[in-house]
Amino acid sequence: MVAFLIRRILGLVLVWLGVTILVFSIMHLAPGDPALIILGPKATAESLARLRHELGLDRPLPVQYLRWLGNVLQGDFGRSLQLKRDVSELLWTRFRATALLATAATVIAVAIGLTAGVVSATRQYSVWDRAAMLLALLGFCLPVFWLGLILQIGLAYRLPLFPVSGMNAPGQSGFLDTLHHLVLPAVTLGIGPAAVIARMTRSSVLEVIRQDFVRTARAKGLAERVVILRHVLRNALIPVLTIVGLQVGYLFGGAVLVEMVFSWPGLGLLMVNGILARDFPVVQGAVLVVATTYVLVNLLVDVLYTVVDPRVRT
Repeated sequence: MVAFLIRRILGLVLVWLGVTILVFSIMHLAPGDPALIILGPKATAESLARLRHELGLDRPLPVQYLRWLGNVLQGDFGRSLQLKRDVSELLWTRFRATALLATAATVIAVAIGLTAGVVSATRQYSVWDRAAMLLALLGFCLPVFWLGLILQIGLAYRLPLFPVSGMNAPGQSGFLDTLHHLVLPAVTLGIGPAAVIARMTRSSVLEVIRQDFVRTARAKGLAERVVILRHVLRNALIPVLTIVGLQVGYLFGGAVLVEMVFSWPGLGLLMVNGILARDFPVVQGAVLVVATTYVLVNLLVDVLYTVVDPRVRT
């Protein structure tokens, strides 16, 4: 178990380093001069050259990368060119909002996806099966921004059950108020992954349910509910876990549109504003945080593999 975890951690560290190289290279090869953004279009050539030297922009890219990576490893992501604040402070504040949104969307996606997939597989070719797969197809095809607008019109404007946008009502910051604002964005973000999880769960359960050990369990006289929960679902979870892990990464990276539609103050909204303002320290930090989260989620999925199926450790 320990050797397995060490191998996985070393592999993920290499992946993370590759991500840092890509993020740094893309942002520094993109058009736009950070010194010109800071000083403005009226800056003189001397002042621009002096600022580039102070920021280290006149050094070779490998030197700049190593300096940036060293600062990142110490938790220093630089200073926002637009907002004049530490990027690490901005990232921490926005990450909490995105993590809350992604966690709620994951809970919704897993709950709906697993339930629909198991019901669909255990009642194959029934009305329940066809209805669940039709809804899964719709959920997979609906664009996120369109679904968000429909929910806003239906459940915020015509039936004012939920707030239209934002994370809190003016003057309030309580848990219940945040939860109230969270419902529509979390449902919007979770529907697509729920559809993917439902289809994968159905396929995996159908494959396992025809195995000999399931027939043996039924022959022993076990109740169908016990057979499904104890024997079928546990063995069908491994491919489902892979999909859930990939979808969680998608939820962190794909929350951009949802955060824009609902004005949710998360990393996605911060990243879009940073791109529009050419604020590359903010964009670099936000992309790196999302990529790091994705890597850590994959590590967590690998650990869960070993819990569900110990053969994976070898």
